[in-house]
Amino acid sequence: MIFSELYSAYYHTVAAILKAAVDHPLQTDEIYHIVQKHAFGESILHIPSALLEERWQLIKQDGTTPFQKAPYMPLTTLEKRWLKAISLDPRIHLFCDCHFDFSEIEPLFLPEDILIFDQYSDGDDYKNETYIQNFRLILDAIKKKYPLLITLKSRKGNPIHRVMMPEHLEYSEKDDKFRLIGSGNPFGNTINLGRIIHCQPYHQPIENLGKRNAPNQQKVIFELVDKRKSLERVLLHFAHFAKEAEKLDQHLYRITIMYDKEDETELVIRILSFGPMIKVIAPLYFVDLIKQRLLQQKSCEH
Repeated sequence: MIFSELYSAYYHTVAAILKAAVDHPLQTDEIYHIVQKHAFGESILHIPSALLEERWQLIKQDGTTPFQKAPYMPLTTLEKRWLKAISLDPRIHLFCDCHFDFSEIEPLFLPEDILIFDQYSDGDDYKNETYIQNFRLILDAIKKKYPLLITLKSRKGNPIHRVMMPEHLEYSEKDDKFRLIGSGNPFGNTINLGRIIHCQPYHQPIENLGKRNAPNQQKVIFELVDKRKSLERVLLHFAHFAKEAEKLDQHLYRITIMYDKEDETELVIRILSFGPMIKVIAPLYFVDLIKQRLLQQKSCEH
């Protein structure tokens, strides 16, 4: 555990009570309210009684406290090292302008200490100022529930406009990319943030606001030879897809994966990454997609 239990929710809860008591005498219902806000559900049974019965001699009978100053809980050395370590990850600056300038502290770990294998090299540019601005606006729209007018690049590089009600963001560690999932857009529910040129709040009424398009569910069936723990790797690799696995013999399995049509290209690439361990057997059009992708890769060799 990175953080000391002395800095847990219970201590922060009591600190909040003492801070309020320094400011003014507390009523019993106010103590209960602070506990409900800061602590866990069962804490309501223990913390107020311990304070009101003066088993913890922190609050007097009149609701005041012996403390003259509000309690201060400084960061531990371990917490500083951890915060300094995560501040080195460029993705943290998508959420805030976090600068932990602990000059005397070494980070707990460095980015180069983490090895991520089987990850694509064309991830999103998290240091791009436009990307950061778009990300923060999308995050604000998700929290406050307002639609956005989004300008993004088409596959041919042309700007196109979409109006969408943002619902949540997804991050793919394998692709190293964020995706926006939303509703109200007749052209699809998903947008890669790396394709977004600009976005802004949309103030006009839109039809089907909050109504997501029905997903275009597809399925692919392939046979898998379980060598070098390939079954374990495949099930982990496709963990977020609905799937079925059927054992055909000692080392041969038939895997059925359900996916959204929007994810088809990504699925083709992922299946190809397992090489000869996987053989797609249905549907035929997906087999053709595999063949086309292999022909494209072969043409790049010349």
